[in-house]
Amino acid sequence: MLDSAIKAARQVFSPPFRAVLLKSLGLTLLLLAVGWIGLQALAEHLLTLQNPTLNLVARIVAGLGTALGMLFLVVPVTAAIAGLFLDDIAEVVEREHYPQDPSGAAVPLVRGLALSVRFGLLVLGLNLLMLPLLFVPVIGQIIWLVVNAYLLSREYFSLAAMRFRSEADATALRRRNRFKVFAAGLVTAALVIVPFANLLTPLFATAFFVHLHKRIARADAQRLGTEASPPRLRP
Repeated sequence: MLDSAIKAARQVFSPPFRAVLLKSLGLTLLLLAVGWIGLQALAEHLLTLQNPTLNLVARIVAGLGTALGMLFLVVPVTAAIAGLFLDDIAEVVEREHYPQDPSGAAVPLVRGLALSVRFGLLVLGLNLLMLPLLFVPVIGQIIWLVVNAYLLSREYFSLAAMRFRSEADATALRRRNRFKVFAAGLVTAALVIVPFANLLTPLFATAFFVHLHKRIARADAQRLGTEASPPRLRP
């Protein structure tokens, strides 16, 4: 898994990734800016205190709350963006590192968008439910990390695997290798916490899980005596 992470990190700034990197960063920043403006507008609407001192304190608290809210928005935003650029990134990874393997088939656009939106809303909802836990030292942060590691690993691995197999087969493969996939999700969730580096999460995580899927598929095929990456019929 470490080798897959290193390969993914090296590829993020490589020339073949630059066009996707710029588009991904631009869209991520745009969505986060919209989220920031929305949270600020909500905070302003709720601040109706007439006392100047209390109003100042409330604004500081609201500013901190907005910053905290941005942490929650990063996860669903990066998850949603992954669905838009996964095939572009995956094709580069497969072409450079696995030229001898059959190329994967892009997930149909409508299906990919639907999966991304569904997953983004799921992540957003669960993170909002976990918001009070962040005020519980250590335990709250650990729970947040574990839950998001599971969600992100499930999303990224499934999208990478579905280039070669049906959604049901991708789910079955993930479940047979749940501990490896979850460990990779921990790496991804930890990256989300790092300011600025988290903007690269869609590219890094997509490349990371493409590499991971290749390794897991081959090991799984050897164990089951089947073909590692059966080519899927293109739509």
